[in-house]
Amino acid sequence: MSQKVIVYPGTFDPLTYGHIDIIERGAQLGDQLIVAVSLNLGKQPLFSIEERTALVKAEVDRINAETNSGPPVLVKSFSGLLTDFASEQGATSILRGLRAVADFEYEFQMASINKRLHGELETMFLMAAEQQHFVASRFVKEIALFGGNISSFVPENVAKALNQKINKN
Repeated sequence: MSQKVIVYPGTFDPLTYGHIDIIERGAQLGDQLIVAVSLNLGKQPLFSIEERTALVKAEVDRINAETNSGPPVLVKSFSGLLTDFASEQGATSILRGLRAVADFEYEFQMASINKRLHGELETMFLMAAEQQHFVASRFVKEIALFGGNISSFVPENVAKALNQKINKN
């Protein structure tokens, strides 16, 4: 019997509680969840891929320690096509989170393109938890830029890293 490996890709710039919700729930859907931190220079991320990967890994390590059930969630970075990365990992599915109806159109297009590129790869969607529907990384960065309190949107280590990064610039 083959393992059901799921890849949850994203830029995670920064990682939010919405992302963490999808990670925790997604880990229950297959035999292995890989959180794939994308280079994605098109989005002009604030954090480097190394910084984003480290921040995600810190939270995933906490999740793995707390749940201690089944295989641990893995964190890997990648560049290039998601379908190529997913194939290299032996993935059967891509996991995407949806916050609002507006997300669906873009995600539907991406799922269709990924299906054309790799016909065996399925895309699964999870709706964001109700309290996270409105949270987007770009809003968190803007709130932090203007000195607002971001503690309800991101874990403490992410808030600290974001505030340090903004105060450097």
